[in-house]
Amino acid sequence: MRYEELTIEGRNAVLEAFRSGKTIDKLFVLDGCQDGIVNTIKREARKQGTIVNYVKKERLDQMSETGHHQGVIASAAAYTYAEVEDILAAARDKGEDPFIFLLDNIEDPHNLGAIIRTANLAGAHGVIIPKRRACGLTAAVARASAGALNYTPVAKVTNLASVIEELKKEGLWFVCAQMGGESMYRMKLTGPIGLVIGNEGDGVGRLIQEKCDFTASIPMRGNIDSLNASVAAGVLAYEIVRQRLQEQ
Repeated sequence: MRYEELTIEGRNAVLEAFRSGKTIDKLFVLDGCQDGIVNTIKREARKQGTIVNYVKKERLDQMSETGHHQGVIASAAAYTYAEVEDILAAARDKGEDPFIFLLDNIEDPHNLGAIIRTANLAGAHGVIIPKRRACGLTAAVARASAGALNYTPVAKVTNLASVIEELKKEGLWFVCAQMGGESMYRMKLTGPIGLVIGNEGDGVGRLIQEKCDFTASIPMRGNIDSLNASVAAGVLAYEIVRQRLQEQ
């Protein structure tokens, strides 16, 4: 299966992409550019909640595939994002307790794609990512997911901490993967659950950690102290699967 690289260049092309309803992950605009059509593009970006990055001409030149960016480049999602409610509805339709992955600071597309693949195989009902400090649903993510993006809804939200608070009202509890937490083998990981994964460098951010109910660690016996984010997600996800199966 092939995926189109969705980079849109040029003022008219980018404006038309917004007005046609295409999901734009990020907008890159020449710093200081204030003419009419660029301001219109920025207004459309704000309506959609797209992140606007103001960059130097050198950066746009490096990003451009055509050499005719006209001071504007948009990065479009290869797939349409779901809503958080769609993920909850997927759990209700199956008559199952919600099982959701929440990802903080996952910026590598191969990690994101691999985690979405794991989420699908582990029976999770969806994945939630933040708008900032996160990779979007690019073609590289789609390839790394090995087709899982066709079946696993991914929601993109402005504030991950606020979403956790809202999901707690729906009965979910949250466990975050972090060194120094309680061993996952001593934890009860069943019921409506959100599994929070950060990147292997910084882990889960402090504010997100504070919103979680528990912190789980993966026992390690080697000479290094961390796992790749997608591997850690897989290890924890399958402990959740194991415990769920035991309860059946």
